[in-house]
Amino acid sequence: MNLTRRSLLASASGAAVLGGLGACGNDTSSSSGSGGSGGGGSKKITVWFMQDSVPDSTQANLKKTFEEQNAGATLDIQVQQWDGIVSKLQTSLASKDQSPDVVEFGNTQVALFSSVGALLDISDMEDALGGSDLIQSFIDAGTWESKLYATPMYAGARVYYYRKDLFAAAGIAEPTSLDELVAAAKKLDAANPEKNPNFSGIYFPGADPHTNEGWLFTHGGQYAEQSGKTWAGKLSSTESQAALAQVQDLMLHATKYALDSNENVQAAYQLFNDGKIGMYSALNVASGKIDQAMWDAGKVGVLALPGLTPGSVGHTFSGGSSLGISANNHNLDLSKKLMELLYGDDFMTDMAKVGGWIPGRTSFASALTGPAGSIAQKVIENSVLTPNSPQWGVLDGNNVPRDFWVRIAKGEDVKTVAADVDKTIADALNKG
Repeated sequence: MNLTRRSLLASASGAAVLGGLGACGNDTSSSSGSGGSGGGGSKKITVWFMQDSVPDSTQANLKKTFEEQNAGATLDIQVQQWDGIVSKLQTSLASKDQSPDVVEFGNTQVALFSSVGALLDISDMEDALGGSDLIQSFIDAGTWESKLYATPMYAGARVYYYRKDLFAAAGIAEPTSLDELVAAAKKLDAANPEKNPNFSGIYFPGADPHTNEGWLFTHGGQYAEQSGKTWAGKLSSTESQAALAQVQDLMLHATKYALDSNENVQAAYQLFNDGKIGMYSALNVASGKIDQAMWDAGKVGVLALPGLTPGSVGHTFSGGSSLGISANNHNLDLSKKLMELLYGDDFMTDMAKVGGWIPGRTSFASALTGPAGSIAQKVIENSVLTPNSPQWGVLDGNNVPRDFWVRIAKGEDVKTVAADVDKTIADALNKG
């Protein structure tokens, strides 16, 4: 599953969601859905999972356990496609008849729905679902006006894959800080140990915003911040400017792929397999795309994006999914029981062990296997998300973040670009 593609799909219809669901208007601060509190309402509960999120065996176990624990109840698991999901949610969540009871969302979608009353306030369930064990950045994304509407289901950890053999040939140690990673990329680019045509020390295109955001967030920057009800662009801040200067340095001096297309970003592993790049960023679940022969020969290493100080972990964007209860649920008691089961030991373990994801309860990440398993939990615990506003979906759908990073990749003046985009972001976010 491609989380970058998912976030684009999720946000492209943001304006339509804001308009189409505005009439939802359910009192989500109450503790009762359409099925009422208590045991009334339908005994058939419907959950929507997204394509490739939950393994088939995990779905089967969930259905069996839920129906065994709730006599007479039926769990209907429906798997949805990412294409067109926002429009489908817009229609379904607004309908008392068509709405699913429990829904999986891309984590950047949640504000689109929580802000218009389409989801139930589940603040009273946070502790029961995991409390402090839940991925904090996803809790922030699931919160709207101090109320919790969605909790983290799973995440993908963004890590760096690098050629250990090329590092060794160029006399480069594994970087332990962001400055060391920048220096390593530039040194490797210049060394080109295998003398491969079109070799780059790092794959670092402007069209890969979520990778570039690791620098922005690690330096303490952000796209925007909210004070009261007013948003202000923050790309011109001292922290953001330090990040942007470092990003542009890498793009201009350590890669030949700074202006690669969004489509090519998805196939970066092919460049890695062909020896044309020395390192690149991808999710922990992408390790299988790297040639097994390279793993077997000990040529590949994995590291978390380092922080500003040696030995620390940086702050990357983390794509993933969250779970919420529809305000138009048909049986609140059963919907809550399903949510509790989704955060139970068996389901969380399966999401890591079988699905390969970092589960919403991070302590279960120990069940992860694969080369990035040992660092994935730490990466997620340090993750940061983009501004939590339904209007951010509109900006993202209009490719404002991607176009911003492409301008940096082209070598435009960092301060000028930041000032331009700060105004664009503030104007858009303050329309909400």
